[in-house]
Amino acid sequence: MARLVLTDASPLIGLARIDGLPWLGELFGVVWMPPTVRREVLPNRGLRDETAILAAEAAGCLKQTDATPSAVVLPDLDEGEAACIRVALAHPGPSLVLMDERAGRAVAMEHGLAVAGTAAIIGMAKTRGLIGSARAVFARLHGSDFRISAQVIETALRRVGEIESNRCATRD
Repeated sequence: MARLVLTDASPLIGLARIDGLPWLGELFGVVWMPPTVRREVLPNRGLRDETAILAAEAAGCLKQTDATPSAVVLPDLDEGEAACIRVALAHPGPSLVLMDERAGRAVAMEHGLAVAGTAAIIGMAKTRGLIGSARAVFARLHGSDFRISAQVIETALRRVGEIESNRCATRD
């Protein structure tokens, strides 16, 4: 299990929209965000997402990290993605990066980091019994105008047993 869990903005925003931020504490204990991510998700505009993220901070399951990031150059990534990867690379133990964006995920995996996105977190919440139906949560998330590809959702639902695998039956 990862000793350090870092998050980019997208999973925080998605989970805030479905009241899923408390799951972070249940699943990971504490999730850390670099200062750049905190500034991105808390622009001080009084949005509903901000209120939920501030509540997760107050509950102690989400914290800002002051860790010194590595100096690795990560071109073509936004500041939050790059900051998460740099902090994870500077950490001496196993790390998990919570990130949705395809380019950032690919770079993190190229550097040997474990990555999970919003869909995987919903799947973990289902597996741990924190939610009754991943399908219902994905429907709420979709209704909030947060986008995850149908293929990613289908994969997550299959992993938690809410969609049966398409296995061809063979007859003898």
